[in-house]
Amino acid sequence: MKNSFGNNITITLYGESHGSSVGCVIDGLASGIPVDENNINQFLALRRPNGTISTSRCEADEFSIKSGVFNGYTTGTPICIDIPNEDKRSADYEKTANLARPSHADYTANCKYNGYQDYRGGGHFSGRITAAIVAAGGIIIPALKRKGISIGTHIKSCGGVEDRGFSDYKADIELLSNLNFAVLDNSAGSAMQEKIIEAKNNLDSIGGVLETAVIGIDAGMGEPWFDSVESLISHAMFSVPGIKGIEFGAGFEIANMTGSTANDEFSVNNGSIVTNTNNSGGINGGITNGMPIVFRCAVRPTPTIGKEQKTINFKTNENTILAAKGRHDPCIAHRARIVVDSLTAIVIADLLTTKYGTDWLAK
Repeated sequence: MKNSFGNNITITLYGESHGSSVGCVIDGLASGIPVDENNINQFLALRRPNGTISTSRCEADEFSIKSGVFNGYTTGTPICIDIPNEDKRSADYEKTANLARPSHADYTANCKYNGYQDYRGGGHFSGRITAAIVAAGGIIIPALKRKGISIGTHIKSCGGVEDRGFSDYKADIELLSNLNFAVLDNSAGSAMQEKIIEAKNNLDSIGGVLETAVIGIDAGMGEPWFDSVESLISHAMFSVPGIKGIEFGAGFEIANMTGSTANDEFSVNNGSIVTNTNNSGGINGGITNGMPIVFRCAVRPTPTIGKEQKTINFKTNENTILAAKGRHDPCIAHRARIVVDSLTAIVIADLLTTKYGTDWLAK
């Protein structure tokens, strides 16, 4: 039963979708890091439902920091952030408690926890838990930015609509930081939202692809094997409910290239060593090469839909039909992007403190 992640900087998650609260404990952050609750509020707002393209469940996310912060700075002791669950309709799940929602964790949770799991809203498997990850990001992302490291994610594709890729990384990341629907091309964003509403009207859902860039990382971070930069980021990303794939740089398309086109040739530009292309996504041999880290995550269509689906009752071991009730997102990609940013920040901060020491973020 493990709900913690990280080496020097760790995050532990707790809570259930319809429990009294969700939250996290962050351990390993140095003392003296500024904490601005406005940043946490801003990030939680980016994760919050966004009109007709999202669920109607809208939590206020009025978090409280229980420990580890005093007079606006980290104290060096564990930070506990608690976020109450207030907009709950647990009765929506009573009639389907023993039904396995297709592609949800209901059946596997029942197998693992022997029937003692909290089934309401997915319990501990719910995307609601990601609010705690985002709250942690509200502390760690600004700390990295003060060290010159920026992270940004946009919706690369959704419903067959493509956004443009990153061009000017610094300007694009700054643009994305304040957008509720994170796209680099407004017309693509409008078309994506139309596709989401269309799926909702059809009692269905759609997925998307998120593309993330990290800039300001020096060469030499990471390890060559099991703690490679790709390994750690992938580990973190697959912890986000709904993410089913990840690729770095050119990704799977690199398999269709020749070595001469896939290789990133080196050159010296104004005294700095750079690569002329970035098909490797800023990573060679599991270690950063100084170029932007670029990766993409595949976000599945939300599994809870209003259409009738075949399933089973795992108590009676009988076949049945399920048409899900309750409040659910027709697409989660636009809400997941700040979760991806926050988890990426946790991984990067952990990598940097491994190399430079735990006090590095506060210096």
